[in-house]
Amino acid sequence: MTHRRIILAALLAIGCADSAGGGSAGAPAARAGGGAGQAGAAGGRASEAGSAGHAVSGSGGAPDAGEPTGGARPPAAGADAGSAGSAGARADSGAGGSSAMDAGSAAELPAELLDLEPWKLTLPTGDEGDPTEILQPELSTFALEPYFHVNAAGDGVVFRAHAGGVTTGNSSYPRSELREMAGDGSEMAAWSTSEGTHTLTLVQTITHLPEAKPHVVAGQVHDADDDVLMIRLEDTNLFVEGGGEDLGTLEPSYVLRTRFTVKIEASGGRIRVFYEDMATPRVDIERDLEGCYFKAGAYTQSNPERGDAPDAYGEVVIHELSLTHEP
Repeated sequence: MTHRRIILAALLAIGCADSAGGGSAGAPAARAGGGAGQAGAAGGRASEAGSAGHAVSGSGGAPDAGEPTGGARPPAAGADAGSAGSAGARADSGAGGSSAMDAGSAAELPAELLDLEPWKLTLPTGDEGDPTEILQPELSTFALEPYFHVNAAGDGVVFRAHAGGVTTGNSSYPRSELREMAGDGSEMAAWSTSEGTHTLTLVQTITHLPEAKPHVVAGQVHDADDDVLMIRLEDTNLFVEGGGEDLGTLEPSYVLRTRFTVKIEASGGRIRVFYEDMATPRVDIERDLEGCYFKAGAYTQSNPERGDAPDAYGEVVIHELSLTHEP
């Protein structure tokens, strides 16, 4: 019996030792797994930091330098942070994508900024008395620096006419100017001030004037025979001219590169001009006319005979151009 107890005690001792050894072996494995989990968590945070940095840099900031890159996180917190990091990356991708798309789709052609379908363009180039004209559909893909192109800011179309430029047969002054057309752009527009309502709205900036005679026309109404009304800048005086007369002041102390909005409206045998305030006209005149059309751009009112160098120029930027005709 005593001998049997000794053998049983020995067997129990051996079993306990084996159990303890197995447990010890299991612990390192668990610790190794924990180490791998920590490495995974650290990698996840590195990825999140990259996403966060991308999101912040996209908004002009910098990643948080104090963000830890090691140490274990509870799985739920890691998952939430990972989700937040992914959401941040998606948000940045959306905002950055929009900005990138905007930048990538920035207008390269004037027709991408302004609706030029119902217009033709006259340039201060070509043969004397026969300046270059660009009609649709060519105008929809046309640009020519420095006379007609998108400005550096990408928010307007530059119209420039130099004093020594080619002129039309009935004028001694050069122009880079749009002339209203009808239909698909191949027919001359011709409407009556007594029938329907005809409106041209322009958001413009006059950016440059010739030196000797600092005059430029930025918008017009013509009839079948001659100009009826002009938006004209002479030095600092921005006003409405018609038939050689001053019809009303818009801005007596205009500063170059100041953006403004002007609306010309013809209806009921009258023509009204609005400046900045689109509810109250600055000019309201009676004109019962046929064969009318609008013009807009830079019609430089100088030439070398007026004392300006051939390369002196007038320049107008059109940011918005709206043309409507209602019955």
